[in-house]
Amino acid sequence: MKQPVYVFLGMRPHQWTKNLIVFAGLIFSQNLGDGQMVLKAVQAFLVFCAMSGVIYLVNDIADIEKDKLHEQKRNRPLPSGRLKVSTAVVASVVIGALALVFSLYIGRSFFIVSVIFFALNFFYSFLFKRIVLLDVVSISLSFIIRAIGGVKALIDIDPTIELSPWLLICTLFLSLFLAFCKRRHELVTMENAAAHREALAGYTRSLVDQLVSISAAGAILSYSIYTIWPDTVENFGTTDLVYTIPLVLLGVMRYLYLVYSEEKGGSPSEILLSERFILIVVFLWVLLVVAIFYVF
Repeated sequence: MKQPVYVFLGMRPHQWTKNLIVFAGLIFSQNLGDGQMVLKAVQAFLVFCAMSGVIYLVNDIADIEKDKLHEQKRNRPLPSGRLKVSTAVVASVVIGALALVFSLYIGRSFFIVSVIFFALNFFYSFLFKRIVLLDVVSISLSFIIRAIGGVKALIDIDPTIELSPWLLICTLFLSLFLAFCKRRHELVTMENAAAHREALAGYTRSLVDQLVSISAAGAILSYSIYTIWPDTVENFGTTDLVYTIPLVLLGVMRYLYLVYSEEKGGSPSEILLSERFILIVVFLWVLLVVAIFYVF
């Protein structure tokens, strides 16, 4: 298998579902039927996929020696030796530069967001991920930047588009929830978790359990407030979004079940792609939101 294929695999395409948050601005601005808007959102999604892929390569370069000792991570292209470090470095520079150039084509505001995204994740790879709590907060901020980027990509077409602060708060809590669940899984399943991830030395199981509960409650509460917030009702002309709350609650509770009863949660992307119950809940949520915005 040739090096370009290993570069692609090293960019972890299965993780690109995290970039779907980019489409929040398109959906909640009720522009899903606007072809030009959809094209811009897809372009922004592809840029974030490229940028996040580059970050994964950089992260694997930084952790290559530790990953060689990890039962699962040692099979990745870089630690396994299938992908040369020099090739990964060159690919990261080239793909990263192309992503930034294309982000400037999308719009100057989107370009600025892209630069911030790169900077945050660069510092995460070499510093923040080693600091307890800051490691998880950095991940959450990365999701918020994606959501903001999805809006900024559309602003050149319609300057009035904006993302509700409550949706950003909900994104913050939801991403914290998923990240803390991942930390808990690492603490529970690894014999020497701190050797795998330095920040884990500062976590205890009881602390993480409390943080999971706080972030889960915060995500549900902030989303619930968003659905009945006066600005939301005025913008959409309906209070029907409140009917989507049970699906959000059900999805979070199912995820908690997987984390605490089946010891899952190590890879949110894999759960989203393989857990049938959550897939159905997410599909029904999207279907209901689209129906509320565009049908009723």
